[in-house]
Amino acid sequence: MAPMPLWFAPTDRQQIVSKKWGHEQNQRNLFRISTSCEPGGAVSTFVDNTIIFPYKRSLGPVVGAFMTALTEKRILGIRCGDGVLVPPIEWDPATGAELAPDFVEVGPVGTVTSWTWVPKPSVQHPVDRPFAFASIVLDGASTPLLHAVDAGTPDAMEVGLRVAPRWRAERHGRIDDIEAFVPGEDAEPALTAASPAEPVTMMDYNASISYHNPVPAASVRATAASREGRLLGQQCPSCERIYAGGRTSCPVDATELTADHEVDLAQKGTISNYTVITPVQYPGQTETEPFARVFVLLDDAAVVLGYQPVVDLPAAEVHIGQRVAAVWASPAEEEDMGGMGFGALVGWVPLDEPDVVDPDLVNRIY
Repeated sequence: MAPMPLWFAPTDRQQIVSKKWGHEQNQRNLFRISTSCEPGGAVSTFVDNTIIFPYKRSLGPVVGAFMTALTEKRILGIRCGDGVLVPPIEWDPATGAELAPDFVEVGPVGTVTSWTWVPKPSVQHPVDRPFAFASIVLDGASTPLLHAVDAGTPDAMEVGLRVAPRWRAERHGRIDDIEAFVPGEDAEPALTAASPAEPVTMMDYNASISYHNPVPAASVRATAASREGRLLGQQCPSCERIYAGGRTSCPVDATELTADHEVDLAQKGTISNYTVITPVQYPGQTETEPFARVFVLLDDAAVVLGYQPVVDLPAAEVHIGQRVAAVWASPAEEEDMGGMGFGALVGWVPLDEPDVVDPDLVNRIY
């Protein structure tokens, strides 16, 4: 049976900003939960999750000139020996020698030299209906430019087809300032201005990755328990070891773990290890201050929760032996967390209790 959507996040792409985590999450999160019936009638839960990381990247003098020209409805190449490279690059692809900034305006009309049809475009494609990706040698260029051709049907496509750019009404210095190429030779004229366009030096860039993960029933129960302010664990009936919730079997003896083996874990513990992350300062970075991730050895059980966020605890004050307690999110706060973390567990807050002095603590990372 095909997956059946149960729930969508209220906003498809949301900026995740949670001060309670001790820093800002510089990402946007799109996720969906679905279920499907497996052979035998078992029901599996799946999570479709897309994480998008927004960046800014510097373009340099060559690509920057190319992008700036696009805002004026012009396409530039760069001279390389007897040829003209489009898009322009800084180095001779054959020798690696640096190229002089000898820009040449090309096209805007060109000829299709190869193509492939895209019958079902995705959200990441430049056109929202069936189209072709094509290699287009613009008039005056020596190398092809890869771009979309909005031809309507694959029957309209052929090698040798003449195409012209369809420009966006608002252009910002990106390759998609050309919405697509279209069959024909009627090109819009370049813009003429009394003064040069404002140079384009930076470009927004969204790196994204998508997952389709099955979620065990034990993980669903552990997340549900967290919404009740409970930290769920499991105790193996064979070896009697205790684990944090969400496992389907004991990793030591492979005994199946079910709901009958679940136990409530303590909500206090001791920091046994930690790491401090200092954000790299790149253009577009929203992280500015170092933040910590800690390992928490829970009371009354040999269970360590790894890489946990801390609350109201500066990174410089984190230390081994420090006593901490769990902090839980309200339903509204959990929604703002965007499905991140261990259910409704926000992190760990320091306790006004004496440190635990144990030289073996540093070895407790699992």
